[in-house]
Amino acid sequence: MGHLSLLFGIILCLLFEFPSFSFSSSHSSCLPDQSSALLQFKASFTIGASFAPLLFDVRETYAYLDKTATWENGTDCCSWLGVTCDRVSGHVIGLDLSCAGLEGKIHPNSTLFHLTHLQTLNLAFNDFYFSPLSSQFGSLVSLTHLNLSASHLEGEIPSQISHLSKLALLDLSSSHGLKWKETTWRRLVKNATSLRELVMDGTNMSSIRLLNMSSSLVTLSLSATGLRVNLASDIFCLPNLQHLYFSRNPVFQGQLPKLSCSSSSLSVLDLSACELQGSIPPSLSNLSHLTSLTLSHNNINGSIPSSLLTLPSLTSLDLSSNDLSGQIPDVFPKSNRFQELQLRENKIGGVLPLSLSNLHHLILLDLSFNKFSGQIPNVFGGLTKLKTLYLGYNNFRGQIPSSLFDLTQLSYLDCSSNKLEGPLPKKITGLSNLTVLNLNYNLLNETIPSWCLSLPSLERLGLKKNQFAGHISAISSYSLKYLYLSYNKLHGNIPDSIFNLMNLRGLGLSSNNLSGHLNFQLFSKLQHLYYLSLSENSQLSLNFKSEVNYSFSNLEVLELSSVSLLETHSLNFLSYSQNLLTSLRYLDLSFNQLEGDISTSICNASILEVLKLSHNKFTGSIPQCLGQLPYLEVLDLKMNKLHGTLPSNFSKENELRSLNFNGNQLEGPLPESLSHCTELEFLDLGNNQIEDTFPHWLQSLPNLEVLVLRDNKFHGLIVGTKTKHPFPSLMIFDISCNNLSGPIPKAYVENFKAMKNNIRDEEDGSVEYMKTLLNNVSAYFSDTVTVTLKENTITFMKIPTIFAHVDLSKNMFDGEIPDVIGQLHALKGLNLSYNRLIGPIPRSMGNLKNLESLDLSSNVLTGGIPTELTNMNSLEVLNLAYNHLVGEIPLGKQFNTFLNVSYEGNLGLCGFPLSKKCHVSPEQHSPPSPILLKEEKFGFGWKPVAIGYGCGMVFGIGLGCSAFSLGKPQWLVRMFGGQPNKKLKRRTKRRTHGTLNQLVQMS
Repeated sequence: MGHLSLLFGIILCLLFEFPSFSFSSSHSSCLPDQSSALLQFKASFTIGASFAPLLFDVRETYAYLDKTATWENGTDCCSWLGVTCDRVSGHVIGLDLSCAGLEGKIHPNSTLFHLTHLQTLNLAFNDFYFSPLSSQFGSLVSLTHLNLSASHLEGEIPSQISHLSKLALLDLSSSHGLKWKETTWRRLVKNATSLRELVMDGTNMSSIRLLNMSSSLVTLSLSATGLRVNLASDIFCLPNLQHLYFSRNPVFQGQLPKLSCSSSSLSVLDLSACELQGSIPPSLSNLSHLTSLTLSHNNINGSIPSSLLTLPSLTSLDLSSNDLSGQIPDVFPKSNRFQELQLRENKIGGVLPLSLSNLHHLILLDLSFNKFSGQIPNVFGGLTKLKTLYLGYNNFRGQIPSSLFDLTQLSYLDCSSNKLEGPLPKKITGLSNLTVLNLNYNLLNETIPSWCLSLPSLERLGLKKNQFAGHISAISSYSLKYLYLSYNKLHGNIPDSIFNLMNLRGLGLSSNNLSGHLNFQLFSKLQHLYYLSLSENSQLSLNFKSEVNYSFSNLEVLELSSVSLLETHSLNFLSYSQNLLTSLRYLDLSFNQLEGDISTSICNASILEVLKLSHNKFTGSIPQCLGQLPYLEVLDLKMNKLHGTLPSNFSKENELRSLNFNGNQLEGPLPESLSHCTELEFLDLGNNQIEDTFPHWLQSLPNLEVLVLRDNKFHGLIVGTKTKHPFPSLMIFDISCNNLSGPIPKAYVENFKAMKNNIRDEEDGSVEYMKTLLNNVSAYFSDTVTVTLKENTITFMKIPTIFAHVDLSKNMFDGEIPDVIGQLHALKGLNLSYNRLIGPIPRSMGNLKNLESLDLSSNVLTGGIPTELTNMNSLEVLNLAYNHLVGEIPLGKQFNTFLNVSYEGNLGLCGFPLSKKCHVSPEQHSPPSPILLKEEKFGFGWKPVAIGYGCGMVFGIGLGCSAFSLGKPQWLVRMFGGQPNKKLKRRTKRRTHGTLNQLVQMS
């Protein structure tokens, strides 16, 4: 970025200089007062190398030219750099100190304002330390050109600026602290009737309500000014206006106006990022002189008007990042001047028009991120000037047309993320100037042709996520900087020629079938290498020799999961390198056979952002120092044999986003310092032996999306929340298989804000996944999580953003299911099984239209199944087994698909799919009696009654047999003849309650 900024600054300085290095005529010498004023002006500044960049308020260092170095007392000021004098009078009439490295403030008493004959003044790209724009500039009434752009000025623009009635150019751009008043603007526009160029980009014009521009204007640039005016059509019709820049005014919302004029002088129109809506009006084609039209980054919909593509002078058309649909009209004329056509990030579909072959002057074509389909037509043979072609992220099928491989000027070719198939051609005649070839994420197969690896100018080759097979041939593209061949079917050895690519910075060979023995020391020959991924090549053996000192000065990303690491079974090999740990930001050694302790020396990787050591055999405790690494964002230690407690000292300034300790033997309480991890998005502590109460202090983490505490020893009540919005981002809440008790925490459920959003799948069937953009490594990280869903254990290697899941099963929760659970509209899975829940199933559950799995089994739920549950159109798995549910099973939609197993253990249920039919009788339709309602409050259900009935039958038969053989025993007579009924009722009630309590304990 520094080199680009340097070049950009130099170019701008050259562009903004009027007579860049002007000298006075020999007809007149500099006047003493003029020389004195200039020298005093110079003395008020220091000369540095900083000036404000055009678009940002960040101070950066640029090249500058000390034009005042020639300013010396006793010499003719008219000969000084940047100074222009009148040939007759000797007055200074021009001063160009742009990019001169001036640093300091411009005070109102500055001697600059003594130069009253100035006609041109250019102080652009200096640093005036946020000085206010002095009203004294208004005293320079002879000015025709004033350029103060990008010079750190601020404050309200003084009304005296309107005194400069002779202005032909005024440029105050990129001074973001300057603010216009409505009255000052109106006076300037009224008085400066000769204005031809007005450039105000980045100044604050939010208070301006009416532009009223002068008819003399040729260039009007008002980008990023916060204007709130309506974009009237008459501004397009100003008779002399040729350049109109109005971009990045997002507060302006509206439609493109229909033009009121039949013709216009406009040649450049930029209305990008203005939140424009609606369709492109056909009247826009009245701008017959247009050479460049930019409408990108808006909300424009509809189709592309055919008339727009036939404008005779149009060389550049940018409609990217809108909502355009339909197809590209097949109307490109043979006589056209198109050089750039950008339509990326829309919803344009269909096949590409054959008339694209008429664009013989085309240099750049960007059709990426659309919905184009079919084969890529063979229309590129005549586009001999084409340098950049983006066709990625569409639905193109078939083979890549052969004409693309014959283009000799092409430097950038991107056809990634399509469904292109077949082999690449064995031989080609073009692409000699190609620097980037990106064919990632397609279905290309057979072997990688040798020309791919021998193009003379190639810097980046991306062939990952295809179906290439065979060996990697020798590589002779010595300019290669990035080589990505991961996720293919390549086999054999890594070619030795890779180690001759001295410019290589990124190498991705993971997820192939590569084999052979390789000394890891060879990679240290590639001193520019910062990304190395060899993961998931199980037959590849890497030899780490303890006596070898590896030198990696730039390696930041090292992925070595699922490979064979020879001569090392621990992390000791990391200490072989003098500087590896100090440069690493991303380290993945998962799925190996590493064992022993995790040494505290790992914390010497002081800038580490990602540490993945999962699925190994590490023992011992987690080093405390890991909680203190300042840049660590991801720590994945799952599936090891670690014991002890978590680090207790997570720092307040940490940047942790993902912590995964699942599947270890961790113990003890959780450290409350975890609440310091305010950036945390993912926390998985499942399948350990942690014994603690529920960590309620985690509720304040604003970004936490996944919380897994399953299969531990958490116990006690989940206490009410004191936080206003607990767990606002939570999407997965799994606390199953613990000893938690009490009611379901209603206060949490009703505040699960993220789960309340009614999330819909993407229209095109694509799935977005939770991912973390790492701060300093140019990569995303995706977490994995294991949940119980649809009665199966499922591991998500990537978690869909629309997946919301709550699992409270196998605890000791009691009480009723709160009605607010029906507000969690995003839920895909809900599991409350194996608890002690009572009462009815809430009717509000019928609102869970996205729910795919519902498990309420093995509780003590009563009442009927609400008919509202049939509204759950997405429900695939239902388990209501082993409760006390009664009545007819509702029918309709998904309920017609469930089997007996969904309802078993509920003897009071009847109807399909059970064999038990429902008998309709008047008694069933009458309201329940008060006595029955009273009994139900005391816990009577079908099961205690059925047990009592069965026991009574057995007991009665036994008594009958006794009476038959022994006569009438007195104890039997006393029992049935002399005992009051009241006592018998009390005994029955005790027996019934005892049975119910027994059932609760068993469940």
